[in-house]
Amino acid sequence: MDITSYQFLKVTVDGPLAVITIHRAQQLNALSSVLLAELTTVVGELELSDDVRVVAITGAGRAFVAGADIAEMRELTPAQAAAFAELGGALGAAIRGSAKPYVAAVNGVALGGGCELALACDFIYASEKAKFGQPEVKLGVIPGFGGTQRLPRRVGISKAKELCMTGDTIDAAEALRIGLADEVFPADQLMVKVGELARKIASTGPLAVAEVKQLVNVGQNVPLDAAIALEQKSFGILFSTADQREGMAAFLEKRTAKFEGK
Repeated sequence: MDITSYQFLKVTVDGPLAVITIHRAQQLNALSSVLLAELTTVVGELELSDDVRVVAITGAGRAFVAGADIAEMRELTPAQAAAFAELGGALGAAIRGSAKPYVAAVNGVALGGGCELALACDFIYASEKAKFGQPEVKLGVIPGFGGTQRLPRRVGISKAKELCMTGDTIDAAEALRIGLADEVFPADQLMVKVGELARKIASTGPLAVAEVKQLVNVGQNVPLDAAIALEQKSFGILFSTADQREGMAAFLEKRTAKFEGK
């Protein structure tokens, strides 16, 4: 597929995996308003590709994303600051709303907005060199891209309060222990493992994967009975698809299924 040229992003496609690499290394990949807009745009662009099944986001150099761009934020008015936070919120909503699974391949520091970008993804795979934190209180503000809401959903309320109130930075091992990271790998194996995950997901039915993502996300915010009812409805709908017929036929015929997302 043809990818739009971006100022701060490089997008590569390898089979079913698209990798978005943030290239703003001199600023440790800090999230400016331009970069946030570019990331939101490329998420939408990749959504149109039938070949891309999984998207990974990582950073160039020694950082994943060191945070939001403090140099840009410093003189913002309250209205401008709220608009800046809305840019980060739009990016998180685009990732959450995507039918494709997103993997944060955290290669280095993921602080503030960088931690929030990782939290917006479906999976967080981290290098042993990774560090995480929400240090906004040290600047006299709070997380603005969803940190106070997504972090407790991942690590629990008290741990999220601790991280957001102290501004402490934790290493990859601690992130794994508290459930912030899903897996931790040696630095030279991080993207290899992301590729392995992408290939596993790509071997399954894309319509089913999209339904799983949507149901798990929506189900966290509705009563259990209502969430199960949504699951049952989706289960039935998938029996109208060619993927369901192909998947079950392949199972019975003891062959590999060839899913087409139809």
